[in-house]
Amino acid sequence: MIAIWQDRIAALEKTFALIAERRMQGVPLQNPALHVRAIGFEALDEPNAEILLGILVTPWFMNLLRLPCRVLDERTAAFAVGNKTQHSIGNDSFEFIGAYEHGLGSFESCSLFSPMFEFSDQAHALATANAVLAMLRKPAPEAAHPTPESASRRGFLFGRQRVHV
Repeated sequence: MIAIWQDRIAALEKTFALIAERRMQGVPLQNPALHVRAIGFEALDEPNAEILLGILVTPWFMNLLRLPCRVLDERTAAFAVGNKTQHSIGNDSFEFIGAYEHGLGSFESCSLFSPMFEFSDQAHALATANAVLAMLRKPAPEAAHPTPESASRRGFLFGRQRVHV
């Protein structure tokens, strides 16, 4: 893994660990059995892409994240706070929302699970995150055509394809 990627992933985990300690302290949406962890971040195979894709697990959500390899400020149009963008990942399309956190910069997120009470422990949450990434990164069959159901993350996670852990 390239050093800059490691630095970005460490900054991601540090930023959300601080959010858990400060802004989310005492908020009843948190699952106390979980902690912040970045899972499976890899560079996207897109022309001129300097984006890492992976999953962020926190005590209050599990999100698919598109994290730029370098810090972008909140004025970066492609990652503007609240901006909704469809991105194809594998055979599926997901809606991502632009966000910004001080010390991390701009990024895009797609909610997979929130809140996180259905996970009994950290191992279960991490296994689910890894299973989702494995499904997303599975090579596409030659004749596959996306269906309307495959266009929603809920259809992906709970309908057409199921994650078994």
